[in-house]
Amino acid sequence: MNAASSSSSLPTVIVLASGRGERFKAAGGAGHKLHAPLAGATVLEHTLATVRASGLPWHLEDVGHPGMGDSIAAAVRATAEAPGWLILPADLPLVQPATLQAVAHALQGTVLAAQPSYRGARGHPVGFAAPCGPRLAALSGNQGAAPVLRALREAGQVAELEVDDVGVVTDIDTPDELARAEALLRDRLSRG
Repeated sequence: MNAASSSSSLPTVIVLASGRGERFKAAGGAGHKLHAPLAGATVLEHTLATVRASGLPWHLEDVGHPGMGDSIAAAVRATAEAPGWLILPADLPLVQPATLQAVAHALQGTVLAAQPSYRGARGHPVGFAAPCGPRLAALSGNQGAAPVLRALREAGQVAELEVDDVGVVTDIDTPDELARAEALLRDRLSRG
């Protein structure tokens, strides 16, 4: 575990970096999207810098798995002692540390999950409380945690967090999306 603190009472951020990045390559991208340059660092380096800046414990899941569900399951099993998890795909380099903290703190209440949205569009990271561990550890396939989240939403157990953070919906799947993220990041940095 690459944890900031293994004894934290806050959930562990699981950074999912196991994907093959096939859509990025199919759209003309060179190499793996997580290693693509973005404002002086790679996409993955930006994501990890945000996670570190949040102060939350974290785990990088970068071993190849057949699907996102398999990656989540492996990471949850590897951090089974965590009091919850924030699932963050590594291709969301613009998420802000305050957003990670907000999702983590939302899990301190009575809900079992929390999801941020930006201008009505749901994004990541999605947070899950400890009681979700067995369901997350049993995931497989490409759907990720969507079935678990859907069941929790139907049961009224999801906190919906509207955030002023375009990073929750800015993932990198194509070279065009990488260029858009670069422009957004440069704009953010120029505003200080």
